Amino acid sequence: MKHRGTAGCVVASRLSDADRDLSVLVIESGQNNYNVPAIIHPILFMGNLAPTSTAALFYQAGKEEKVGNRQLVVPAGGILGGGSSINFMMYSRAQRSDFDSWNMPGWSADEMIPYLKKLETYHGPSSKDTHGDSGPVQISGGTYRALTSENNFIEAAAKVGWPEIEDLQSLDSNNGTQRAVRFISPDGKRQDSAHAYLHPRLQDGKHPNLNVLVESQVIRVIVDDNKNAVGVEYRPNPKFQNDTTTRSIRARKMVIVSSGTIGTPSILERSGIGSPELLNRIGIPIVSDLPGVGNNYQDHHLLIYPYRTSLAPEETADEIVRGALSVEELVKTKDLRAGWNAQDVTCKIRPTEADVAELGPEFQAVWERDFKAKPDKPLALMSLVSGFAGDPSSVPVGQYTSLTAFTVYPYSRGHVHITGPSVDDPVDFKTGFFTDANDIDIQKHIWIYKKQREILRRTDMYRGEVITAHPPFASDSEAACIELNDGPLSNVKDITYTPADDAVLEKWLRENVGTTWHSMGTCKMAPLEKGGVVDASLSVYGVKGLKVADLSIPPANVAANTANTAYAIGERAADIFIKELGLGNRDI
Repeated sequence: MKHRGTAGCVVASRLSDADRDLSVLVIESGQNNYNVPAIIHPILFMGNLAPTSTAALFYQAGKEEKVGNRQLVVPAGGILGGGSSINFMMYSRAQRSDFDSWNMPGWSADEMIPYLKKLETYHGPSSKDTHGDSGPVQISGGTYRALTSENNFIEAAAKVGWPEIEDLQSLDSNNGTQRAVRFISPDGKRQDSAHAYLHPRLQDGKHPNLNVLVESQVIRVIVDDNKNAVGVEYRPNPKFQNDTTTRSIRARKMVIVSSGTIGTPSILERSGIGSPELLNRIGIPIVSDLPGVGNNYQDHHLLIYPYRTSLAPEETADEIVRGALSVEELVKTKDLRAGWNAQDVTCKIRPTEADVAELGPEFQAVWERDFKAKPDKPLALMSLVSGFAGDPSSVPVGQYTSLTAFTVYPYSRGHVHITGPSVDDPVDFKTGFFTDANDIDIQKHIWIYKKQREILRRTDMYRGEVITAHPPFASDSEAACIELNDGPLSNVKDITYTPADDAVLEKWLRENVGTTWHSMGTCKMAPLEKGGVVDASLSVYGVKGLKVADLSIPPANVAANTANTAYAIGERAADIFIKELGLGNRDI
């Protein structure tokens, strides 16, 4: 028995393959995603993040001083397939040192490579050393590339010092750009875990042991007096169902929670697993004293920078996002843009030694401790988006590009905890963005802003910044944003920023930073004495037969968009559980 999510669909499917006599039940709080147009057609992905979307869950944090006293909202998957059904479909993999930094037996990079290969059929450029050729998830460039902006950006980035790298997702490559590959099949369909793993088995007539219950919310795990997980309590989701009577289902072998970084700790805490101080305050009997539950919240801090361009209408997604082109018509006429996510270049970047020195002694100390001796660790990731990444009604009709940038090893930490025993009680959620000592996280973004702007200023398509979506530098400052009507800039020299400019930039970053939807770490896999919630076999400490398999388990962050890591966790977890259940050895 398990509860949905990207990794959870992988686990359920592999378990159903391992033994046809093993009954597997998936409980999903959202709806079925099978062949839903807004899910399977990549260009429609932004609609799944609209406030009216029924495919997403929206978690609102409390007011946080370090982000301008705003209440950030973090969306998560609220439909079968979890985040893989609504994400941006960027194929981006963790670095070798990321897996190794988890420092848990069975989870090193060398031990994870077989699972990284097993999940995918990779159509991108590379050797086969780390990529798979026969897995259920198709990885390709999709059906369309915006080559003008793609080529412009890659050529300009090389001038700034970041060359094009054929395969930036090899686990070792770093400090360059790559033409994006995506969780999109060569024929243009989203590669979510439900369509790649669950639905084929639900329809092949060979897996009567695999069952899916949608529109149902798990309330808690049922644990008996001997500390055995023996089932779950759930209710039909009132968002979709009228009868919301609480029900329970018994599990004979194992309960696997896969509800994501925000959802999983809430289920554990409602089950009596967590901090005694918190559980006593709420009145929930303590089953397992695990103060790590809900702590160590991490996310990649995202900023988005849009630019005016000279691109033609068919070279950006702006007409589609604005509604000037009917997506239904695009799909009907098999327009290649229907199989496009409008993100055309990805980057993993590091500062030079001169850059590090400019950022000051505190930053330099962190750099020398955590990065200098590990050349595969980037400081940040960036993506070029061929279009305006935001509300299209906020800018004049036109063609834009946007640069999305996020830091990948935040020092800041947040938390997520329940405030009561009911599913309907709000969560106590703090992202913790930009709260780290010495403001190292914001120093990273000051560096990123300056560097990404120099790349765009050197492109032929550049016609200035979208001034309303950049820091409001003084009009007489060299850093002031501009709008050009005739041609690109010539003889471009780097902008010199004054201390006053840096102050404007820092304030703007705090007031505009947001989520990348890359939440992780709230039920970390670590020794109990180090705040761990699960061990290397993903067993929850103190409860027998209870497992966690999702992005809440990584103890340390990854330099990647996190979908690929979630899939790999699912494959690794399935192997662990199958062996533990005595269902034979898998051929990986």
